[in-house]
Amino acid sequence: MTSLFPMFLKLEGKQCLVVGAGKVGEPKIAGLLETGARIRVVALDASPSIREWAHIGRLDLALRPFHPDDLNGVFLAVVATSSRSLNERIYAEAQKRGVLCNVVDVPDLCDFFYPSIVRRGDLQIAVSTAGNSPSLAQKIRLQLEKQFGPAYGPWVAELGETRKLILSSDLDKQRKLDLLHSLASREAVEAALAELPELVGKGEHA
Repeated sequence: MTSLFPMFLKLEGKQCLVVGAGKVGEPKIAGLLETGARIRVVALDASPSIREWAHIGRLDLALRPFHPDDLNGVFLAVVATSSRSLNERIYAEAQKRGVLCNVVDVPDLCDFFYPSIVRRGDLQIAVSTAGNSPSLAQKIRLQLEKQFGPAYGPWVAELGETRKLILSSDLDKQRKLDLLHSLASREAVEAALAELPELVGKGEHA
């Protein structure tokens, strides 16, 4: 198998299709909702949570069988049905249209895989085994969650604000680069802020 290309996609405003709205599809839909994507769900039935999301306008829900035209204009598709033949049919239709497709728990019918993710604010650490062992990916995720605790969320946000201050300062280019490269330690951030008293003062009163 060729190596996977790891990346994080911006899905805000993109049209995404999910076929299947049961206990398998629900967490996939929940994840898409966080991205700001435009979500259309097609299924014969739907879980209470998915029906509620549709009721409050967070997604479009069509309670009917899948039709190939459902893939028109779609950027990404997730298939979560219990029918192997239907899954294969949807994947084939997606391939014809150049639509990225993931058939849940069927690695051979996936253009991409859902990694196990550690989320700490804007910090995201993704682990994938290319579908070979989701259990191993989950085990590694649990280890990473212990290593990178909840405090990393505000810490990363602080790093982002400090980076903005450095880039907007009057420091010379090389000094900016040196500070940016050393931002991974709290000591370095405090040192960087000490060099920018006028900007820090503005931030304290903002």
